[in-house]
Amino acid sequence: MASPGEPVLWSLYVYAPNQGAPIFFAIAYGISAVFHMWQCVRYKAWKLMWLHSLCAVLFTVGYALREWGSFNYLFSRTDNTPLIMFILSQVFIYVCPPLLELSNYHVLGRVFYYVPYCAPLPPNRVLATFGGLMAVVEALNAVGVSLVANPSSDSQSLGKDLTIAAVAIQVIVIVIFVVMAGMFHYRFTRARLNSKAVKTTLFVLYASMALIFARCVFRLVEHTGNTKMDLDDIEVLRRLTPLMRFETYFYVFEASLMLLNSWLWNLWHPGRFLPRDLHIYLAEDGTVVTGDKYEDSRPLLAKTAHVLTFGILFRDKTKGAHGMQELDDRHSPA
Repeated sequence: MASPGEPVLWSLYVYAPNQGAPIFFAIAYGISAVFHMWQCVRYKAWKLMWLHSLCAVLFTVGYALREWGSFNYLFSRTDNTPLIMFILSQVFIYVCPPLLELSNYHVLGRVFYYVPYCAPLPPNRVLATFGGLMAVVEALNAVGVSLVANPSSDSQSLGKDLTIAAVAIQVIVIVIFVVMAGMFHYRFTRARLNSKAVKTTLFVLYASMALIFARCVFRLVEHTGNTKMDLDDIEVLRRLTPLMRFETYFYVFEASLMLLNSWLWNLWHPGRFLPRDLHIYLAEDGTVVTGDKYEDSRPLLAKTAHVLTFGILFRDKTKGAHGMQELDDRHSPA
């Protein structure tokens, strides 16, 4: 058994991976996934929180594959199975945080629907606006991770650059989120409104974004260090950044932070606090009122594509914040 921080020749992970930790995280994420799916059914919140259910499942699969890889972690030129399983594990684990960040924007947009006159951006444009940015992040992240994870590829440097670009954009978007949420929070407080639903959801959003931001900082520091690998050269491996040579960093700043984020939304699921119907909103006098009903006449295929493209395509341009364009005009931010 190699000492902590000591590389192992031909190891896809650089080190000899822990065999117990992946079991814990696969089970923990699996439990969270079950609760997310149950809560989506219980609160009829699939449209709002489906990404959390999906990511919890992907995390579960990713750590299950990592457990398999902990027994089969040596690169082989004759058997590609260990490499394929390693790449799949890395992709499943690393594609989720940007999706979780996007889900937070979806929840923030839902809060804007509830108090539209305090929103710095029209509620129906939040997901479409940031869905495009996060789609770019996800594409860069997925390609970058797959290239970096393949030690037999000559494109590790390109993969590193793509990963850094993805994480950097993600950090910028987080800053934009904090500014938007802060503006909304200030206006909400200034309006002297008292809503447990809004306050609880905002603080959970802040906590969730803080966890994602800490994870992004870790990833930036990791990839700005020496990440060039040569699996058959022990001296090259020893010069790698400590964040790649010590598995503890991965489990503390990647696995644990994202698990806390998943459990956080299990404990304070927005479906418990926010009304299911977008037409129900908080009036300026503090009373809860219901706007006019709106019937979405788009074909099922168009509505499905709208969800799967994170609100970018097939938008319903006839729909206002609550199905009434006049509501947007009446409650537009000062």
